[in-house]
Amino acid sequence: MNSLAKTRLAAAAQPWRQAWREWGATEGLTWIFVGKTLLTAFVALWLAYRLELPQPSTVLATVFIIIQPQSGQVLAKSFYRLLGSVLGLAVMVLLIALFAQEPVLFLLTLALWIGLCTAGAARYRDFRGYACVLAGYTAAMIGLPASLHPDGAFMQALWRLLEISLGIICTGVINALVLPQTSSSSLRTSLAARFRDFAGFACGGLAGRFDQRNFERLSARFAAEAVGLENLRSASTFENPHMRLRSGRLARLNNEFMLLSTRFHALHQLLQRLHSSAGEPLLQVLQPSLELVSALLAPLRLRLGTERDALQLAEQLQLCQQQLMTQIRQSRQQLQSLQPSAAQLLDFNTAAELLYRFVADLHGYALTHASLIDRHHEREQWQPAFTPRANALAAAVAGLRSGLLILLLSSFWIATAWPSGGTFAMTAAMVAALASGTANPKRLALQLLAGALGGSLLGFVLLFWVLPQLDGFALLCCALAPVFAFGAWLLSRSQWQGYGMGLLMWFCVLALPANLTQYNPARFFNEYLATFLSMGMVALLAASILPPNRPWLWRRLQHDLRLRVVHAVNGKLQGLVVGFESGSRDLLNQALGFSVGHPEVQRQLLRWMFAVQEIGHAFIELRQEQQDLPMVACYAPDMPWRRAIDALGQALVRLFTQPQEAHRQAALQAVEAAIECLRHTPEPCAPQFDSSPLRRVLSYLHFIRSSLLDPHSPLAPPVRLLPVGVPPDAP
Repeated sequence: MNSLAKTRLAAAAQPWRQAWREWGATEGLTWIFVGKTLLTAFVALWLAYRLELPQPSTVLATVFIIIQPQSGQVLAKSFYRLLGSVLGLAVMVLLIALFAQEPVLFLLTLALWIGLCTAGAARYRDFRGYACVLAGYTAAMIGLPASLHPDGAFMQALWRLLEISLGIICTGVINALVLPQTSSSSLRTSLAARFRDFAGFACGGLAGRFDQRNFERLSARFAAEAVGLENLRSASTFENPHMRLRSGRLARLNNEFMLLSTRFHALHQLLQRLHSSAGEPLLQVLQPSLELVSALLAPLRLRLGTERDALQLAEQLQLCQQQLMTQIRQSRQQLQSLQPSAAQLLDFNTAAELLYRFVADLHGYALTHASLIDRHHEREQWQPAFTPRANALAAAVAGLRSGLLILLLSSFWIATAWPSGGTFAMTAAMVAALASGTANPKRLALQLLAGALGGSLLGFVLLFWVLPQLDGFALLCCALAPVFAFGAWLLSRSQWQGYGMGLLMWFCVLALPANLTQYNPARFFNEYLATFLSMGMVALLAASILPPNRPWLWRRLQHDLRLRVVHAVNGKLQGLVVGFESGSRDLLNQALGFSVGHPEVQRQLLRWMFAVQEIGHAFIELRQEQQDLPMVACYAPDMPWRRAIDALGQALVRLFTQPQEAHRQAALQAVEAAIECLRHTPEPCAPQFDSSPLRRVLSYLHFIRSSLLDPHSPLAPPVRLLPVGVPPDAP
């Protein structure tokens, strides 16, 4: 074949290769997950049969609960599943030992334990929450059957632990060895994609393109990614020792990005206010400085940067800081020639300082990102950690709902002596625990019910018509493969995971043949009837007892979000920035998840988030400036300007605790009084923001004032905690 023919053949094959690569990066990953799920399930099932474990279904249920596309997530879930299972088994053995002869007391304490575990799952919402889920429903799964035969409770607990451990080992080993998809690579890609999108948006904002809808969408996405990346960082430490050595830097990188996005948000909002309030002369004077930073970010919006790119960016930013300082001073001289008013000069100084600090924060982020190249680095020594926040009332309601459900169903079991009453109560505990961390537990319960219904039909056909005709493990695998593959495919789709979990879990628990298979249609129908009724009860109670996707929880989370400003004013300064940034984003992420389907509510929540970030972060930096003041008379704690800032802090606490127009006016008077005090305070240093603490304090105060005056802020009258048209009992 001559070279021309080879060239034509290669050109003709190029579209096919491109299509194959695209398929491998999308649907191909799904089918790899399905294949690994089948391999894991059949290896675990074969070992369960060979070891003659009493309940192979527990082994497979464990596999399907912890199976994930990424090996780090599998290992993390495995660790916390084992931890939660051991805790649940220990508590269950203790309860049976104490109340074996008192079924009422036993069920009361079991309901209390499951309620506490469900509240813990709603409180933590990460892998620790998953351990709480497992501790709760493992206790129910083992304790309810064992309560009928308390003399064998310890051996049953031991068998369940062995079965769970076998499922964990099989899942972890196969995911790590067969076509592994690592959490660490996903983490690096997510970090690079997040910064690429941020650079693109920052370029648009600095160029004067103010797209509020896009800004709100990206802010919500960045808040969700901050929480997700923290969980991904935790998972990656389980699979990769190199990521474990960089765990502190990754946590620091996530926090620095939160700080960076908050800084740009403040700059973006101020530029937008100047643009909409006849501040065009100021923007024209600032334009060279804005273009200098925008030109640096422009190439970064087109590709995923690596650690070496970050090192190059850090060097460019270090040079940019020097150039930017010179440019700002030249722009100030140009502005002075226009004879600006005091308010215009203050606007310019505030915008220039925010821009300079944005570049400084960007430089710190680039240095931390570049440090990931090294095995050990001084930036690893970073103590503050991501601090999630949760509403205590919401967690208590979730626990109360689960405990009440177990009491009701257990009472029905005792009153009727239904042979399948144990499955009735056990299923309720499992479904309530699985649904506790979701925004819509009713929806998940109904998805599990639909999946279990499909599993019952497939299980009946396989158990009574197909399996009696088979002989050997290979044919058994051929019969089970379509069910497991379909369920795994559903698990790979985030919107259908509930269906897949319901299908696989209850097919395994109720229809999978044990070592000693029993063909009992009456028992089969009873068990599935108990399952369906139990799931229906969970959905009913989740919809009727303070469901989380309702205004009562939106208001509570909005209130908690506003209280982050109170924390910024009164909280301990050490670690305050990290706690403020992570806590406010976690609360926003929860509130947006619970208010899905209500865009106006979500927009109002985002506006509160912007107000909280602007004012809260500015006040934290005010406090930091005061902490670092030198021992000079004009900076003394009893100076009028410092007392005025203290009064401003208390006014902000009142405003964000009870957002009323009178409190906003009081906060405006307090900030104007503080600004006036600063203007009349002499300072023995050059009036530049790189050398004058009072100049920086004045900029922060002016920014707080402009935020309080912003007509688009939720603080502007009329203040509404929820949008018009959403009644208290709205769905």
